[in-house]
Parts: sequence; structure tokens; C-alpha cells
Amino acid sequence: MTSKKSTKKTSFKKFILWFWGLFLGGILIAILLFLMAGWGVFGKMPTFEELENPETNLATEVFSSDGKTLGKYYNENRTPVKYEDLPDNLVNALISTEDERYYDHSGIDARGTLRAVAFMGSKGGASTITQQLAKQLFTKVRSDNLAEAIIQKIKEWVISVRLERQYTKQEIITMYLNKFDFVYEAVGIRSASRIYFDKEPQNLNTEEAAVLVAMLKNPILYNPKREKFKANSLDRRNIVLGQMAKNGFLTEKERDSLQQLPLKIDYTPEGHDEGVATYFRAYLQGFLKDWIEKNPKPDGEKYNIYRDGLKVYTSIDSRMQKYAEEAVKEHMKNLQAEFDSQNKKNKTAPFRGIGENDIKKIVDRAMKNSDRWREMKAKGIDEDKILASFDKKREMRVFSWENEQDIDTTMTPRDSILYYKSFLNAGMMSMTPQTGEVKAWVGGINFKHFKYEHVKQARRQVGSTFKPFVYATAIDQLHLSPCYQLPNTIHTIPAGKHGVTEDWSPRNSGGDYGGMVTLKNALARSLNTVTSRVIDKVGPEPVIDLLNKLGVNTKNIDPVAAIALGTVDLSVFEMVSAYSTFANKGVYVKPVIVTRIEDKNGTILYQHVPESRDVMSEEAAYVTINLMEGVTQGGSGTRLRTTWSPPYYKNVVTGHPYEFKNAIAGKTGTTQNQSDGWFMGIVPNLVSGVWVGGEDRAVHFPSIRYGQGATMALPIWGLYMKKVYADEELNISKEQFERPENLSIEVDCSGYEEGEGEKTDEELLKEKEEDEMVEDLGGL
Repeated sequence: MTSKKSTKKTSFKKFILWFWGLFLGGILIAILLFLMAGWGVFGKMPTFEELENPETNLATEVFSSDGKTLGKYYNENRTPVKYEDLPDNLVNALISTEDERYYDHSGIDARGTLRAVAFMGSKGGASTITQQLAKQLFTKVRSDNLAEAIIQKIKEWVISVRLERQYTKQEIITMYLNKFDFVYEAVGIRSASRIYFDKEPQNLNTEEAAVLVAMLKNPILYNPKREKFKANSLDRRNIVLGQMAKNGFLTEKERDSLQQLPLKIDYTPEGHDEGVATYFRAYLQGFLKDWIEKNPKPDGEKYNIYRDGLKVYTSIDSRMQKYAEEAVKEHMKNLQAEFDSQNKKNKTAPFRGIGENDIKKIVDRAMKNSDRWREMKAKGIDEDKILASFDKKREMRVFSWENEQDIDTTMTPRDSILYYKSFLNAGMMSMTPQTGEVKAWVGGINFKHFKYEHVKQARRQVGSTFKPFVYATAIDQLHLSPCYQLPNTIHTIPAGKHGVTEDWSPRNSGGDYGGMVTLKNALARSLNTVTSRVIDKVGPEPVIDLLNKLGVNTKNIDPVAAIALGTVDLSVFEMVSAYSTFANKGVYVKPVIVTRIEDKNGTILYQHVPESRDVMSEEAAYVTINLMEGVTQGGSGTRLRTTWSPPYYKNVVTGHPYEFKNAIAGKTGTTQNQSDGWFMGIVPNLVSGVWVGGEDRAVHFPSIRYGQGATMALPIWGLYMKKVYADEELNISKEQFERPENLSIEVDCSGYEEGEGEKTDEELLKEKEEDEMVEDLGGL
């Protein structure tokens, strides 16, 4: 009996010793593992410096002049926010769901860890917010190998403790939310807020904050954007709301009310091909790369726009940019419908006036410039096989104005080239003449599908929009008045004069001749006969010299008389900046698109310094403006003021009637065969230019009625100006152009021509529409 009791006592002692030995041994092993991990036995650990400055890719952010984000350049679309910018409901949702004892531990939640071990994770994991941050920053993807996964977890524990020593709780939360990838190019809480809800983080309401916190568990499985996962997202959101109530951040009534709400997002993608000012951002990217080459960091390293978190402040006004893009879309959709309708019986559509051989050359050139050709060529594929691939049908998504969305279709790559060639495109720029600030920039109809940019990159024949440069030269040099009269008869410049190789006798569109006309009336009616007489008086060289002073690249402009009718190719950018000098009293101000650049810490790296120069007298500039006012008072721009309209207006003159009553100077332009339509419009503190045409000059309307600048381009200007005038905060002027105090040139031309001024704008327009002589064919 005594022996049995002794045996039991000995066994119990052994059990106690075994238990404590195992317990203490486990603790010692855990300590040893921690120490070994800290010493780097299991692989390199982050240094103090790396903990102080964890490596992150920060997007460069582009801001408008009114403080809105226009876009970003990034490898990861991440723009950090400060803790003060995080709303309480977001922080409360995060802690309630991911780490209830966040403020009570130092990186490792012992209670949660024991629970996770005891129940094998069935009652929740044990990762704290700090551990999740450690994983994001340093251990990345969890290994599938169990031993490696355990080592990774131990390293995360060690890093978590170090992070807690290095940073405050608020800083860790901020770093975690700034680092998390919410997918759909939404890296960090600010990008996620903007992409999923189109708002800044501080403006998130409770249910929206809960949706984003729900995604922290798995951003794909609980993604509110993907249709198949919306139910998951809703359920997980409601769990987050429940956790907030459990932890005292919501009342039961608030929880129940919020859980009944449907799942709503406002998806606003921020890809490089999407959002506002896409063409401008593409051009700006080139500007920044050039700046980076010339402005290295203090240590000699170059800035990286995709990861250095630069802040680029531009002159673009987000509201005016929006109005410009809307105006282009509204008009081009209408114009394209009419263009397609007129092409239905065109056997060579979308081309006109060229033969099969020329069409083949255009298509062959487009094929060889395509991504498909380059990629197949790089793989060493035979050219015959490459050509054959362009005739095999395949599924593709193509641009369509229908609902302004891409459509799925099946066609050959060759047919897709012809399909895209059939679209008319546009370029528009708007600028403040007194400061040179570019306020709106629309380089085309859709950046995703039409990458070629039509503000700065494209140079197109300008037609009659060139004529004001000829008249301005004559006014500045010869002191001519808008009331100065010349015969409206055919004028010949003989061979050998002004670069003319054979006698040159330009004619007016429609054969409109006879009588004496003032310069103002001649410009309004775009009379080639009068323009030829003016260029004969001043010569082409002084005109080119003026252009050079106006910021135009004149390298490829020959000093010949024919330039007077607009045979030269210029960009919308050059035209707007040049016309702005007339509105700015003869002072040229170099256009500005970037006002300042800062690094991620707010240090100014670049500050714009205005560049300007006197080009002509204030008087000459005002008189030129006065001349161009005649274009909108009785010339090809009259439809900006009229209420009457012919039947075809409803299809193509989008937004008419505009009914402007304020001072507007302007000029329309149409080139040979209606390949290009232009309108330049000026009010005292805003100059805007619009070009419309096909990618190839053989893509155009068959008649001047639809192909003239007053139909193709002017409506975009009209729509845009109606929108900017409706936004009174923009303060766009409706005043008269400021008259110089000592004006010596006569500008009041009433009574100089018989009958001039006796007809209403509507009567003048009816006459022009009936004769189909609204605009000249520049160069004919």
C-alpha cells in the first residue's frame, strides 16, 4: 500500500517536472528563435535605417491650378496621407475588425496568438496590424513551405516589435493603410477612396469606410467592383459594421440601419488611359522626363516620376478642362454621325479624292507602324506571314461613339485600320493671354484608342486662320486701318516676286468679286483677293518674322506669297499662343503648363519664371483684334450670335443657338478639300483654338457646307464658352477689349461700304448659307 502511494507520488513529480521542463524549454526555444531571427540566422533582417525609411513606391501626382488631382504617374498608384487625414470611422473600423487590442500590445497579441494556436486558427488569426505591416514591408508573400512559413512568421514578430519601438501607434496605422494594395491600381487608402468612391479619405462615410476595411481580409474576394464578389463584399462590410458596434463605435440602432443599406460605389479609375486631361498628362510626362535629365538630385541620382512621389502643379483648371472635354465629345459625336452618313455611298470610304494605289499605301504604312507588326517582326516572323495575319478575323474591342463605350466585335486587323481611319479627330487648347497659363488641353477624342496628340504634336494646314498674321503685319508696319479699302478684284503677283515661280492670282471661294472693301470686311468674308494684295504690300519675310516673335517655329516656312492663304502647317499650341499676343496688347507670353514641382517632402524643386517680350505696339494689337471682331459680327463666325439656323444645323452645329452678345474676336479656317477645319476665338482674358479633321488628309467631308471650320470646329468653341460663362467662379470676361488711350488708327468703319451694317446678323447668315460661301477654301 505504501509502495503504491510512493509510486503515485513519484509519477506526479515526474509529470510536474516534465510539464515545467517542456514549458520552460518552449519559452527558451522561442527566445532563442527570436534571437536567431534578430541576428539574421534565418535571413537578412531590415536595418535600423530601413525601418526608419521603409522602401515604398510613391506615385507622382499632378495637380490642377484649382487644387484637384488630374492624374498620377506610377509603378504603384500610391499617394500617402497623414494620420490627420484619416477619418475616425475608418480607424475605428480598422481596429474593431483587424486588431481589437491594438492599443494594448507591443506588436504581438499574446492572447490572440494563444487562441490561434489552441483552436488552429478556426476562431480567427493572430496577426496584429503591426505584423501585417511588417509582412507588407519586408516579408511580402507567405511561403507554401511550412518550415519557411514559420520562419517568416517569426521574422514578422521580431520586425513588429522593432516597428512598435520605432513608430507611434498612429504612424503604424497610417503606414499600413498607405501601403495596402486594394487592387484596380488602388494602392493605399487615398487611391482606394478616390477609385472606389471618387472622394478623399476624410470624406468617407461609415459604410464606405467599412467596405474598404472589409477588403483588407482579401481585396479580390471582397472586392465591391467585381460582380461575382459583390455579395461577399456586402457580407464582409456588415461584419465590419457589427464589429464596430461590438467595440462601442456604433450603437445597435446605427449598426442595424447601416447594414440595411445597399452596396454602392462610384468607380473612378485612375489608369494612364483614363480620367481627365489624358492627352495633357501624356505630354506632361515628356516635359518631366526632360526636366529630370537636366535637374538631378543633390547626390547626382536622377528623379524617378514613377516612384519618388513628386508633386507637379500645373496651370490646367480642372473645371475648364472638364468643359473642354465635354464640348469636344458632344460635338464630335454629332459630327461623326453625319460624316458616317455621308460616307455610306462613298466607294472609297473613308477616303475621298484618291485612288486604290494611294489607299493601299496609307493602309500599308499604318500596318507597318502598328504594335502587331513590331511585335511579330521582333519575334523574327516572316513578312509574308505578318501580312497574312492582318487578314485573319479576330475578336477585339474597338472605340465607338455609341454610349461612348468600347464595343466587342470581330474583324480583321486590316479592317480595324480602316475603321479607325474613318474617325474625325480634334485638338483644342485654351489659354490666359496675360499670364500664358494653359487652362485646358484636349489632344483628341479618346486617348486609349487615338494616341496621336493634336495640340502640340500634330501640325496641320491652318487655312484662313493664318490671315490675321498678314493683316497684323500690315497694320504694325504700314499703320493701315481696318477701314482701309482695297479692290475686291483678282490680283496677280508676277513670277519672281515674293518667291512666286509663276504668276499667282488667287481667287475667292464662290467667285465673289467686285467693288471696294475694307480690310475688316475682307477678313470677315475671307477674301483671298484682298489678302493677296496685303501680302504683296508687306512681303512674306516680315510676316514670317512676326510669326517667329509670336513663338511659332518658322524653320520650315518658305518666304512665299502663298503662305498668306494658310498653306503652312502649324500646331494648335502655336496658334493659340500666337493669337494670345493680340489679346495681350502686343506682348507675347510664353505658354506655361507647369508652375512648380515639389518633392515628396514639399521641398520646391522647380518654380516657373514667366517669359515675355514685346512683339508689336499695343495699338497694332488692338486694331488686329478689332479686325477679327468683324468675323463674328458679319462673317464666317456670325453663327455664334444668331438664333436663326438652316435645317442642317441641328445635326452638326452642336449647341446652336449660342446667342453670345459680348465682344468676341475670331477667325475660321478651312483648307483645301475640307481636310482641316479651324476656329480661333478670343475674349479679353481667354484665347482658345480648335482644329477638327481626319488623321489622313484624304478623310474629309465632300462639301464645304459640312467641311468648313464654322461647322467642324466653331461649335466646340461655342459649347465650351457657354459652359465656362455659366461657371461664374471662373470669371471669364464678357467685357469689351480694352482700347488704347491714344489710338491713332481709325477703327469705326460704319458707312465706308455701301449697305454695310444695314442687315441683321440673321440676314447676313441666310445669304451666306444660301450661297454656300461662308468660308473660303484656303489655298485655292
